[in-house]
Amino acid sequence: MIVIDHSKLQEIVAAYKMATFSDDHMNRLFEKFVLEYYRYHFPKLSAYPDQISWDITDRDTAAIDFLPSMKTDITLHKGDRTLIIDTKYYGRMMQEQFDKQTIHSGNLYQIFTYVKNLDSGNTGNVSGMLLYARTQEGIAPDLDAHFGANRIMVRTLDLNCDFSLISKQLNYVVEFVLN
Repeated sequence: MIVIDHSKLQEIVAAYKMATFSDDHMNRLFEKFVLEYYRYHFPKLSAYPDQISWDITDRDTAAIDFLPSMKTDITLHKGDRTLIIDTKYYGRMMQEQFDKQTIHSGNLYQIFTYVKNLDSGNTGNVSGMLLYARTQEGIAPDLDAHFGANRIMVRTLDLNCDFSLISKQLNYVVEFVLN
């Protein structure tokens, strides 16, 4: 039997700090969970991260080299319909702007840009969704709007419940948007 006195135990704990999950790690885990859920439960859907090209008329311009790449977290295809899902895992889902709770503007601009550049023909067959992991905040973003011909939604996924309820929430996304 090994006996470690209290002071020695504190030294050992201080020497070996446990790794913690940052918001970035949790965001990546959340993204992979949602992607793999759709791959497993909806094998007839095409589900993968996608690279979107900028809808620039003059492709020979040197300016394209200075534009950031657009890589989706999750792109779901069913026939001619596409849903781009950008997953977000934050401690706070909302930002405060001018004493008002709003959706993170950068996130909304990002999904809008993805959708509009992928649907360069303005067919309306491309939709976008910001999917936040639910937090303890009193307010959860909920948006369903058409920007021109394209639908953009903001939803939350409650992970603090039985898996059957999580599954129901994720299934609803596919059934509601891609059918």
